[in-house]
Amino acid sequence: MNRKSLLGIFLFVFSAILLVGCSGGTTTDESTDSKTTDSEQKGTDTKADGEVDRTLTVAVGSDMVSFDIHNHNNTSTEAIHVNMFNYLFKKDANGEIYPELVEEYNTIDDLTIEMKLKEGVTFHNGDPLTSEDVKYTLERVATDDTLREYPNYKQIKEVQVIDELTFRVVTHAPEPSLLHRLSRLGSGILPKNYIEENGFDHFLSNPVGTGPYQFKEWVRDDRITLVPYDNYFEGKVEEWDEVVFRVIPENSTRVSELLTGGVDIAVNIPPADWDRVNSNEGTSIVQEISNRVIMLIVRSTEGLPTADVRVRQALDYAIDDGTLANVVLKGGAVPTTTMVGPGNFGHNPDLYETYNYDVEKAKALLEEAGYADGFEITLQAPRGRYLQDAEVAEMIAGMLAAINVKVNVEFLEWSNFVEMRNANENKELYLLGLGNSMFDGAYSVDWYRAERMAGHTDYKNDRIEELLAASASNMNPEEREKQIQEISAIAAEEAPFIKLYQEKINIGVSDKIDFVPTSDEMINAKNIKRK
Repeated sequence: MNRKSLLGIFLFVFSAILLVGCSGGTTTDESTDSKTTDSEQKGTDTKADGEVDRTLTVAVGSDMVSFDIHNHNNTSTEAIHVNMFNYLFKKDANGEIYPELVEEYNTIDDLTIEMKLKEGVTFHNGDPLTSEDVKYTLERVATDDTLREYPNYKQIKEVQVIDELTFRVVTHAPEPSLLHRLSRLGSGILPKNYIEENGFDHFLSNPVGTGPYQFKEWVRDDRITLVPYDNYFEGKVEEWDEVVFRVIPENSTRVSELLTGGVDIAVNIPPADWDRVNSNEGTSIVQEISNRVIMLIVRSTEGLPTADVRVRQALDYAIDDGTLANVVLKGGAVPTTTMVGPGNFGHNPDLYETYNYDVEKAKALLEEAGYADGFEITLQAPRGRYLQDAEVAEMIAGMLAAINVKVNVEFLEWSNFVEMRNANENKELYLLGLGNSMFDGAYSVDWYRAERMAGHTDYKNDRIEELLAASASNMNPEEREKQIQEISAIAAEEAPFIKLYQEKINIGVSDKIDFVPTSDEMINAKNIKRK
């Protein structure tokens, strides 16, 4: 695979980008500082009176989307929610499922699983957790098709309440991924009585869950503050008196705050700053392979050049994923042509650690499609949400220029980016990272479903539709695995999404705390300890 002809140009462009980006690397954003309290600045340092400061401060690149656990697909938001809400089941570091709120469970038949809740679990307002809360939660997300998480829970037909702690989850058809679905985002249990008495808007501004930490404050675009829940069913967390997630979109500011002790953890440290963080006394970089794939979401809407599969393939062949992963991200990613990465059910290793790159083939495909002279498109991208996202977007624009495709890069603040997606206002391309907290390929390949993408990408493949329907209720794991792998292979060929790379997690951490990142990118404060 010959990339030398363009690599020199890209390295020059990238070096210029880095020089600009690093010029302000040691400065602190004053507007952010003005909002920060003294206790947040100290992190885990000792206070003036000698008492240990038990505030854990985490710098994140984008603000939380919502406290509605059913109406977003945002991993960085879930990373905060896991501290406030519990799931019926959880996954360990190896993706193995185990009960969290459930004490015991057994399969009644292919459509029904009976479960019993643990005794003594209460919500942050003091209400006991009951089967009615489970019914309210799961039936809400399973029946309201306006919710972002609806496609991942519509498989549930109903929840039958047996008694205060016992219930049955009934599905429309055999559901091989049910326990995986009940161990992520949309299965965090909501307080039925609290919401019905006060209204959902009240809940969104005063959320309560059953988790180890409870809500204290959300200052939009600034911070989310949580405090320990005294009556947490596993015992009050004594490690931290306060957990603060500070919203710092600027890479240079996050790094400076880490180096000066303003935060204990800083996410998405740019490659240009890794050595700086590691050489600084008291900080270091910790890494883990993420379960997130960065890709370009492509519109296949009729009338657009990208509606032609040959054009989408040409764009794919024109983008050098190896340069993105190894040069722009300094090895902080793995090139891939699939969303179903290692450790996920349905992973196809033939589609991983590989990529398409052939500029001449890309030009030939465009000529065959009738676009020998190229065309003009828009690439929308967030800035600060993913590792080097702005630099990656600019580099892609440069790569596509080599095949006469003029790319207008439109950067959006994260909240505006989310609104753009939700409103189906996406242009020909946008840069997105999709994680998979289910660790089941069924979640990833469902993004190719025509019904789900109508008005958004408008992509449809009849064979994928058949395989999605068949795999959704296939209780034979060997057959289902092959079905998911075939879906991934078709998508790799037709490029409705142009997969770029699987991202690595690069987090700056104070040496005063013990933090080990996990591939699902969750930040569980109760597992983070002071040294």
